[in-house]
Amino acid sequence: MSKLKLIIQREFIAKVRNKSFIVMTFLSPLIMVGMGALVYFLMKKNDEKVKEIVYVDHSGLFSKEDFKNTKTIHYQDFTALGVAETKQKVEEGNHYGALIIPKQDSLEILAKSIEFYSKDSPGLSVMNTLENKIEQKIRNQKLNNFGIDINKINASRIQSDIKMYNFSGEESSKLINGLKIGVGAIAGYLLMMFVIIYGSSVMRSVIEEKTSRIIEVIVSSVKPFQLMLGKIIGNASAGLLQFFIWGILLFIISTVASSIFGIDMVEMQTAKLPAEQLEAAKQAAGGDKMQLVIQEILRLPILKMFLLFIFYFLGGYMLYSSLFAAVGAAVDNETDTQQFMLPIMIPLILGVYVGFATVINDPHGPISVAFSYIPLTSPIVMLMRVPFGVSWYELAISMTLLVVTFVFMVWLAAKIYRVGILMYGKKPTYKDLYKWLKYKG
Repeated sequence: MSKLKLIIQREFIAKVRNKSFIVMTFLSPLIMVGMGALVYFLMKKNDEKVKEIVYVDHSGLFSKEDFKNTKTIHYQDFTALGVAETKQKVEEGNHYGALIIPKQDSLEILAKSIEFYSKDSPGLSVMNTLENKIEQKIRNQKLNNFGIDINKINASRIQSDIKMYNFSGEESSKLINGLKIGVGAIAGYLLMMFVIIYGSSVMRSVIEEKTSRIIEVIVSSVKPFQLMLGKIIGNASAGLLQFFIWGILLFIISTVASSIFGIDMVEMQTAKLPAEQLEAAKQAAGGDKMQLVIQEILRLPILKMFLLFIFYFLGGYMLYSSLFAAVGAAVDNETDTQQFMLPIMIPLILGVYVGFATVINDPHGPISVAFSYIPLTSPIVMLMRVPFGVSWYELAISMTLLVVTFVFMVWLAAKIYRVGILMYGKKPTYKDLYKWLKYKG
């Protein structure tokens, strides 16, 4: 154990003293916040651009009331100019586009006959806005033709707000479900990035020591298994320290940005939401989004989530890092690792895709549950499910399978590691790895 401790200390100190580690530890949060602020700024600037759209209405169905100006779209009536002259003016001028509404005997035919001309491809949001206006007008006209009072229909519309509870009486909401999705997705994504970055770091460290022949001196004093385990734990400790510093710096930066520069961090995060969801969130918040978000976050099982996050974070990393270390020991350079990386990366990527595809829609569905048990995908999928509430027996099954699989994988990786670190000059194959696994001693 004393030798293992020394190896862990050596790997940890070598990692944290690295200049790139120090620079990225303090620079990464600034880059992340800066990129978020830049995207938010560009989106706001893009929305500020006013689009001039002209329309020619030969149907006589529409009026200026149907084409009211908005903050980003201004309408002009060019009906008197006719279709040909309108197209020419739009093509030669600075207008965004021309909406041509022909005269048709049937409303159904009219709905399919409307055309839009522009020099460049129009934005999806602009086309959706125009289509919604036209559909609403034609639908109202058709209701009038049927003798139905539109005002009564509008008066009959009622928005429902279903309150959500579990059987213990705890209240839920759409916002808290969105926060659960966000927390789970971030946790799964962070784990994937952690495994890729620090698992590759373990692999490169093994390759570097192997090619410099330092490994031959080291294994004369310690067992290969101790060396492999020490490298994994040492790099994991450095990675957790880096993530801890990132969390503190992000909190400080976001707090300073909100107070000094007046940047609403919640608004930055919700800038990508559809307009309907954003409006619903604003209404639910009663004008105080930050306070509501904080209240909903505090209702989450934070302590349970944190402890499970640490467990699956370390369990997933240790599982995959043992495989990365085995690959590093088997080859002489990083180029030769490509043939062995695909089987390692497939379950990792599969876990992310399954998590986003199934957990978001149904966190307790059979696919979500199954992949949260499979050890190679459970660290990611289970982390995404935890915010939605997972029973203890499911957690016990998942955690037990992960620990057993981790021990088994470390044992297998150690068998490859102890042979591979002393093999030089030959590009190994899967057949060679199988032979190394069968070696005794």
